[in-house]
Amino acid sequence: MSRREPLAPMISPDVAPGAVRSPKTAELVARTLRRMVVEGQLKDGDFLPHEAELMAHFQVSRPTLREAVRVLESERLVEVRRGSRTGARVRVPGAEIVARPAALLLALSGTTLADVLTARTAIEPPAAKLLAQDGTAEAHPELRELVEDIPRAWKAGTLATATARLHRRMVELSGNATLGMIAGMLHEIDERHTAAALLGADNKAVISEAEFSKMLKSYRKLADLVEARKGDAAESHWRRHMEVAGAAMLRGHEKTRVRDIMD
Repeated sequence: MSRREPLAPMISPDVAPGAVRSPKTAELVARTLRRMVVEGQLKDGDFLPHEAELMAHFQVSRPTLREAVRVLESERLVEVRRGSRTGARVRVPGAEIVARPAALLLALSGTTLADVLTARTAIEPPAAKLLAQDGTAEAHPELRELVEDIPRAWKAGTLATATARLHRRMVELSGNATLGMIAGMLHEIDERHTAAALLGADNKAVISEAEFSKMLKSYRKLADLVEARKGDAAESHWRRHMEVAGAAMLRGHEKTRVRDIMD
């Protein structure tokens, strides 16, 4: 159940009641609340303290406080249900908060799918090495599970979604938050490109049984190397996989741009 904590214990000692005095008061209040989310004092699903408590603590008016909440709402850090008595609820965002703007910028700049693939080939092999060397006890089994889900997805017609998720999660499971964020930003582009490469004009899979078996074998080898904690071998294998798979995915899409596959 979501909780609503008293405000005083959550405010750090250096933020004294009534200390927010500035022409940009709403932004300063938003900054303090934002820091509480970043530092984990307010967690995903928590409600912000009641308006009266926040107003008393910051010594601000209701319009100023609501302006601060709107700032956080625009950043997707809180969710406000209009007309609800429960107030603003913290929503810690994932990579999706930057994925759409990033895709839009790539589309506006005329970026090609080849360009995106080059970037992915630069980040995924090192991530495979990190996952092999430093991956947690939970990370390695999750990668294996994602790999073994591929045959089911092949039969269900959801191969593009399953493979795109495997690529993204492999990077996220590496433990490097920056690489994981980049992978999340590129995920939708990757999934749409994969779907376009795997499906023909009649929306039927164009990948053959032999090609699928080769791809699955490569995925399983990655999982084997990761579980054996062979970092260098995992990186080398995944680089070769990305280069071979990338060349196949770009056939017929050599000049396709991000804007051509996005809504």
